Amino acid sequence: MNILLLGSGGREHALAWKLSQSSLLANGGKLFAAPGNPGIGQVAELVALDATDHAAVLAFAEEQRIGLVVIGPEAPLVDGLADSLRGAGVPVFGPSKAAAQLEGSKGFTKDLCQRANIPTAGYERVSSLDAAIAALARFGAPVVIKADGLAAGKGVTVAMTMGEAEAAVRDIFAGRFGEAGAEAVIEEFMEGEEASFFALTDGATVLPFASAQDHKRVGDGDTGPNTGGMGAYSPATVLTPALQAEVMAKIIAPTVKALADDGTPYSGVLFAGLMLTSEGPKLIEYNARFGDPETQVMMARLTSDLGELLLACAEDRLGSIEPPHFSPEPALTVVMAAEGYPGTPKKGGAITGIEAVENDKLKVFHAGTALVDGQLVAAGGRVLNVTARGANVTSAQAAAYAALDAIVAPDLFARRDIGYREVAREAKN
Repeated sequence: MNILLLGSGGREHALAWKLSQSSLLANGGKLFAAPGNPGIGQVAELVALDATDHAAVLAFAEEQRIGLVVIGPEAPLVDGLADSLRGAGVPVFGPSKAAAQLEGSKGFTKDLCQRANIPTAGYERVSSLDAAIAALARFGAPVVIKADGLAAGKGVTVAMTMGEAEAAVRDIFAGRFGEAGAEAVIEEFMEGEEASFFALTDGATVLPFASAQDHKRVGDGDTGPNTGGMGAYSPATVLTPALQAEVMAKIIAPTVKALADDGTPYSGVLFAGLMLTSEGPKLIEYNARFGDPETQVMMARLTSDLGELLLACAEDRLGSIEPPHFSPEPALTVVMAAEGYPGTPKKGGAITGIEAVENDKLKVFHAGTALVDGQLVAAGGRVLNVTARGANVTSAQAAAYAALDAIVAPDLFARRDIGYREVAREAKN
């Protein structure tokens, strides 16, 4: 079978690396990636395809007899690419445009939670600056402000003062996030530890996948502005088996049922951002695709055939296959980002030494890289994801940082404390 993976970041390199090991590619099957990156190019054939051009993607799928399309990023899902492919009879991993509103609209998800009695923060939807200011007065500080639409992970402000809150809503309604800020959601502030939980579903069967914790802020000790994620580890031990069962029963399963009942069944991966509050787990928000950099640590641990799992979702037969299996060893990834990130990143800095640090427990995933005259250079904000497995998070962290320090990339920086909560917990035990 031939497989087409769409996307170009660290998440897609991790997916490509795992898909390249799939039995689906036996007997001459090919893995294609569009547009990919230099790391993905080591395990897949890169093709120039624009995911916004549905006709071009369909034509390629037909020409190359693609048996599975895996859509990595959220924008093509929200744009309805999965519908176009399904309509042409091409198996695709990823939800429909209607179901992808779970990520495409914060307000849509909050309304669904309210209808289905799914535990989440209290909220109010607003569509003007005046309405937002009035809502802030009712909520008080601390408070959470979210642009309603897709804002590349940067449309959320956790405001500890009313001044910060008002500045955030002014930013949104002044057009900082474009169409994503046509509406906003004001939410009550929730206290607790955050964790990410992933489940696979074909719209009927739901299987738990894995848990992780990421680190959103740019600086050590969770300081500085929010980013797309500076590192992660898996599993998240704070999500105990009992809590995972509660999340499946009270959050994931009711969401899948509500969407099916609405006539918009969800097929793909459900990525739930959770707050572990004193009242139990509550949903912060959903993403309609695998997380980045959570995917990197989950793929480092996955021992099942990823291609088989994703194809079973695409073909509505998830209930007939083995649930996913993972190595008991935890994995940790550290993001190497370009100077200036999450603002304007410095591009073009040379990178060497990756091959020398990789082994069967350590992989460096490319996120924002390019080849210029044969030289690997930084070409984005988040550039590399140094990913290690270990006997525990402490040893995985040590291995990842040792490898990171051996890579020669003077224009890149990284947080030095990824996994600190779990390392502290392990030190106590």
